[in-house]
This record gives sequence, C-alpha cells and structure tokens, in this order.
Amino acid sequence: MGDKDKKTLNLVSLGCAKNLVDSEILLGGLNKTNIKITEDPQEADTIVVNTCGFLDIAREESVDTILQAAELKRTGSLKELVVMGCLSERYPEELKREIPEVDRIFGSNDHRQIVSFLTGKDFAKDDPLFFRSLMTPRHYAYLKIAEGCDNGCTFCSIPLMRGLQKSRTIPAIMEEAERLVAGGTKELLVIAQDSTSYGWDLEKKIYLSDLLRELNTINDLEWIRVHYAHPAHLSQRIIDAMAECGKVCDYLDMPIQHASDDVLMSMRRGLGQSGIRDRISRLRESMPNLALRTTLIVGYPGETEENYMELRDFVEEIRFDRLGVFTYSEEEGTPAADMDDDIPRETKDARKNEILEIQHDISLDKNEQFIGRTIRVVIDKSGEEVSVGRSEFDSPEIDNIVHIKGHAETGTYHQVKVVEANEYELIGEIVP
Repeated sequence: MGDKDKKTLNLVSLGCAKNLVDSEILLGGLNKTNIKITEDPQEADTIVVNTCGFLDIAREESVDTILQAAELKRTGSLKELVVMGCLSERYPEELKREIPEVDRIFGSNDHRQIVSFLTGKDFAKDDPLFFRSLMTPRHYAYLKIAEGCDNGCTFCSIPLMRGLQKSRTIPAIMEEAERLVAGGTKELLVIAQDSTSYGWDLEKKIYLSDLLRELNTINDLEWIRVHYAHPAHLSQRIIDAMAECGKVCDYLDMPIQHASDDVLMSMRRGLGQSGIRDRISRLRESMPNLALRTTLIVGYPGETEENYMELRDFVEEIRFDRLGVFTYSEEEGTPAADMDDDIPRETKDARKNEILEIQHDISLDKNEQFIGRTIRVVIDKSGEEVSVGRSEFDSPEIDNIVHIKGHAETGTYHQVKVVEANEYELIGEIVP
C-alpha cells in the first residue's frame, strides 16, 4: 500500500468509560497498522463510530453522529463508515436498514475483526489490548476488569447488549495495569458493569478485594478509584480491602437507584433501604473520610408520591457527597418495559430537579467545610494563570474540580490549601 493509498481514520467514541476503553483498544490496534488517525472528521476517508445504546438520549446521540458521518459520504471525502459498540450490538438489522450508508457493523469487542476489515490483513494473533492507546490524559486511565453483567435489574439493557459477566484474570489485569503505570499513568479507575461481583464467574472464584490488594503493590501508582459498586454485593471483605490499601482513594461510586423498598423490590436490586443503610454505615465506619457517589432513578413505573418522598428524605438524611439523577426511560426488551410507564414526563422532571436542588445545598455545605484545609490534588489541565485539578474525592469529568491559582504541570500532584468553595468546585493555592 503506497502512501497515497494510506487510510485516514477518525474515531468517535460515545457513551461511558467502558466504551472509551473499547475505543482505546481499537486505537491501539490501529497504531500498529499504517492507518493515519485524525481528530477531524472532515479530513477522514474512514470514520468509526463507537456507539452507546444504554438510554434513549444516548441512542439518539449515536444515531445523529452516524447520520452526520453518512452526510460526509455525500458531501466530503468519506469513503467508509464503520459502526461498532452497544447500539450496533443490540440493533444491527435496524441500523443496516435505516442507514444504508454504513459499510460494516461490529459489536463492542470485535477489535481484531475491525482492524482486519480496515487493513485487509489478518490480526488474529495480535492482542490489541497489548497496544492500548489512551484517549484520556496520560496520567489517568480506566481499567476494565470485567465485561457484561449477571444482575437482572428490571430497567437495564446492559446484559442484552454486553452479555453475562466475564471477569478478566488478576494476572491479565495486573499486566495491563503495570504497562499503563510504566507509560506514565498515576491513577487507575477500576470499572465494570458491577465491580463488586468481579471474579465470581471465574473457575477459581476470586473477589474485588483480592484484585485491589494486588493493584496496591504497583510502584509509582498513586491512586486506585473504584466505580460501579452494587450495594447488594459490597461485602465486608471489599470494604476492608479499600480501607487497608493505601493507594485506594477514599471514594466509592455506588449506584443505589432508589430508597423505597417497593421500588427497589420491583427493580430487583436485591437489597431494601435497611440493607443500603447497613452498607453505607459500614463504609463510613471503615473509611471516615469517604466521598460517596451514587446514582438514582426517579419516575420508575409505579413510583408513587410516597415512594418518591422516601427517596427524597433518604437523600436529605444520608447526604451523599456526589449524586446523579436520571429520569426513568423505558428500555426495549427489559422486564420493566412490560410495566406501564405511568409517570408523566413533567412529574419525572420535577422529582429529578427537586433532588438536584437538595443535593446542591448538600454539596455547597460539604465543600465549604474544606475551606482552610490542605488537600492533595492532581492537575488535569495546566494553564498559565489557572490550572484545574481534582482531589482523591473526585473522579474525572463527573465530579467536582479544584481551581488552582497559577501554573502547574498536568499529571503532577500537589498539596493545595483551599481558600474558597462553591457547589461544584474548590478554589485553592499550591502550598510551596
């Protein structure tokens, strides 16, 4: 293939961090070929869209992105349009029918097949994971420890798209983690559909606690951050490992979804409110400085005003450090899709907004308690006059930030004295 035949490819990654890892693996595989990567879709002759199929709003974004790329086939230099990811895993026939401009459709984990299709060569022996190319800043990376999910939550389509849980072995994860750290990664964000049931499906059953203790031994690694803990599977052994491993951040992302027993039972979450309370009190007892993030769904089918008030009161009482709220959105093929989506859109939005307002006040109050304290901060974005960083209590892109006066290098860690605060950010100065 001469230089003039060389493909120029633009990769668009939509959706969650798990999708981002899939995109990074594909990019790593492509880096071993003579395909040129561009960030400008206008100059690409090939576009790969890694789609999200999780909620209707994400599906719309995925379809819009594919249609925009399809338009470039008519008006620009685009010759080849490839679609991968959750949406194509779930609706391949519909995509082929509705958007005929798409040349090939692949699933989430078809990295080798995609590279083979794009290059015309067989890459069966090479494992592109080995060459994973980060799309995040170099100092942090997502570490996917399992694929798929065994939890039958009624509202969730992930098992339909990604199948049942398949955990990676500890040696495979450690090899990748050590390679990332050798390349400059200082923070590993541990992700899976349900990180707390990691290892249960392996021939010799292991636990997230075993993995955390292993990751904690990696030299030059600063922070380990755990995402997507299912409260029903958060065992004491995991809590103990988090508390005892010095590199594990005082942070946990634990989506509880609701706090009314009726709704939790209908969602098939495996724990009622008292069980969730038990997990939270054990966490806070073992890790007194813990920042706890959660995610909630309002407007689930059959959610009465009383059910909602239970959730609202729970949020006011527990005072989560970080909180996200979704309005219920019917997912085709899930058990909840057979239920009557009976809550009006205005009611769903009003409930969501009320909880967000309560959380604003909690966030402001919690952030103001940092004023005068000195905390350790990693720099995510370097500027001449202002740099932006995060504490161990914050995950990239979804949580609070720390504004720092003056210049600090990206990826460096500093002691920062907090001088001001608002709902979403702390403002501080580096302590010399």
